[in-house]
Amino acid sequence: MKNKLLVIIGPTATGKSDIAIKLAQEFNGEIISADSRQIYKGLDIGSGKVTKSEQKLIKHHLLDIVSPKKQFSVAEYQNLVYKKLKQIWNKKKIPIICGGSPLYIISVLEGWQFPKTKINLKLRNQLESKTLVELTNLLKKQDPERFKTIDQKNKRRIIRALEIISSTKKEVTPLAKKPLNANILILSTQKDKTELKNLIKQRLDRRLQEGMLEEVTKLKKQGLKAEKLDSFGLEYRYLNQYLDNKISYTEMYDTLYKKIVDFSKRQITWFKKFPDVKYIESISEAIKLTRNFFSSHE
Repeated sequence: MKNKLLVIIGPTATGKSDIAIKLAQEFNGEIISADSRQIYKGLDIGSGKVTKSEQKLIKHHLLDIVSPKKQFSVAEYQNLVYKKLKQIWNKKKIPIICGGSPLYIISVLEGWQFPKTKINLKLRNQLESKTLVELTNLLKKQDPERFKTIDQKNKRRIIRALEIISSTKKEVTPLAKKPLNANILILSTQKDKTELKNLIKQRLDRRLQEGMLEEVTKLKKQGLKAEKLDSFGLEYRYLNQYLDNKISYTEMYDTLYKKIVDFSKRQITWFKKFPDVKYIESISEAIKLTRNFFSSHE
């Protein structure tokens, strides 16, 4: 009999973590974070990391595992998730992958086979000294197809792509896949456009009240530069620009709100590509679908 896995996806600010906790309580589960920022220590408010009290309610995995000064790849995430899945299944519990980072989740479900290219520190240091514009132009020239699909604001991923090209002497080919051998239920939170915008605004206001600016100030004092903060996403990018007096508070707030709304639209587009997604609007709906899923895979 195959092992069972729950996956909670959906756009930002739609209550994925709350649903994951309720399902874990109801069905003896443990939660694996699928957020590309929550893995970092010190990125708490801006990344929407569950609180310490929430972590005490249910065992959470892959939170606070990397220094923000270090790099962390999708391949590393995938490898850690496979280990966690095995551990949770061995305890006869249900793993629940929850988060809004599509690449992290799909790499696990589809079993992307990442190139076994070694890190080239000399080349990496050379590329690190280049600007984002220089790097994107270089990738566009060396691998036009990869250039079209990569996150062109993510310097780390662009450098890794160039590193692979340098190592293999050829373009980055589509990854081979080895799908995860499990019975999988994918639930996606769903809100109408107006409600989603309101939720995003409410959450932005709450995070600013909770000390998001102080969090970014602390990261800056740890020595994190603008480029590194940019790679951590919208909140860290625009709050840093405000703290560096490059934009006003009003400009920071308005731009950040608009960019998060735009980001939520891209998430929705991405998650539509996931197979056999069940859309949910409430926790009770999620519990009902999960119970039916378990009944049909006993």
